[in-house]
Amino acid sequence: MTVKNPLLLIFIVMAGLCTAQEVHLSKVEKVHDNTDRFLYRIDETRNAEYLGEVEIKGFSADDAAVFSEAYKKAKEIGANAWAWKPFEKIDGSIQDLDPAHYRLALYYLPKNGFSGQSGSIYLFASSENNQKIRVNGKDYTVSPRSYLQLKTDPGEVYTISTRKLLGSTIKIQPKQNGSNQYFQISSARIKSDDTGAGGLNLKSGDIIGLEKSYAEFLSIIYHQQKAE
Repeated sequence: MTVKNPLLLIFIVMAGLCTAQEVHLSKVEKVHDNTDRFLYRIDETRNAEYLGEVEIKGFSADDAAVFSEAYKKAKEIGANAWAWKPFEKIDGSIQDLDPAHYRLALYYLPKNGFSGQSGSIYLFASSENNQKIRVNGKDYTVSPRSYLQLKTDPGEVYTISTRKLLGSTIKIQPKQNGSNQYFQISSARIKSDDTGAGGLNLKSGDIIGLEKSYAEFLSIIYHQQKAE
């Protein structure tokens, strides 16, 4: 096929890149009838009911879209929890997570079965370049697709700034119940997720508050950087 219109050619190439990624249910053990809207990460699966697995093949920088697809697949079988299920190497050792190919085991867990949180602030950097962040006067440089976890003191107010011209500054009061708070730092505009799957909601310039379900998904595909 010969394409004479260069704009049409670009569209065809981009369409091919978009469809290179697959998000599908690779295994279904059982279906649960719960209607929970959240989808939380768990590390301890002993008391959780295994339902199946979702597999993600191909890399996409549109993390919200990937999460939305994985969320929809999980809800098809009634999952409200997930855990990373690593692939094994030939020698039996565990492979590191490859953001271009990984799988999540899906579970149902009663609400009282989820463990407590650490009372931390999570800062995710989604920009293509290093992101400078200032928290209560201390400067951090966060690499692309990385995040910081900062333990908080309930009695302290935290001021977070993106440290650039026309950048954003927000003040955060840690929650008394010890719940974590999640934010994405980005130089790009990110479209809000209107699927109800838990995407992006509290927006303040280039500092965006994240719903827990989506943030915990980012915590597995992003690299945790030490807060030094």
